[in-house]
Amino acid sequence: MARRFMLAVPLGLVALGCSHARPAAAPARTPGPASALHWVRSSAEYRALCLQTYAFATRQVESAARDLRRGTWGVILDADETVLDNSDYQKQLVQEGHGYSEDSWAAWVRRRQARETPGARAFLERVQALGGVVAIVTNRAQALCEDTRQNLRALGLGVDVVLCKADPTSSEKEARFESLLEGTTAFGLPPLKIVGYVGDNMRDFPGWTQAARGKPETELREFGTRYFLLPNPMYGSWENNPER
Repeated sequence: MARRFMLAVPLGLVALGCSHARPAAAPARTPGPASALHWVRSSAEYRALCLQTYAFATRQVESAARDLRRGTWGVILDADETVLDNSDYQKQLVQEGHGYSEDSWAAWVRRRQARETPGARAFLERVQALGGVVAIVTNRAQALCEDTRQNLRALGLGVDVVLCKADPTSSEKEARFESLLEGTTAFGLPPLKIVGYVGDNMRDFPGWTQAARGKPETELREFGTRYFLLPNPMYGSWENNPER
């Protein structure tokens, strides 16, 4: 995800709720963005949810790959908050009292200092050991694609191809999904059977948008079996949804 939401909040708010004077005391609460950032960076729940999602995805891939030849299938993952953890960038915004900007985001990406998301490494290694192709489809700008690849390499994460967005005005990923299915990428990959998608936003999955929140539960049955969603309360397309 290339879009970031505003985090112009005093740094001191991030530290609230870290400790309690008495065990019986109610936990201190932090407002909005700072609370979401603190949860991602500090909670056991965030880490456990990431590991749980990747465990589900691993089991699905292991099952789906049994009858598939090596190199004929793969998985598609988003980059930011899916494989790469950019919470250090979000913390930087809070410390500086600034909101997201294209310039600050580009500077962050060029530093190549994003960390790995919990569970990502083991999942990628398992996919490749089974003979699958690991494809990253990200809305990072094309001009930042090589920095993204270098960040992944520096972390030692096994990724076969990274497809960034060519059109800066569009966040759609459908054309890039299709290029992997049809074998029309510029990287010489054959047509791939995609057995799993992993992301942190509904737009990381083919045909899905925020309209999913109004769909019956039966229509979301592919989540947990083919689509695997990681938690990201910091930003996302959900920010534009009206409150119920």
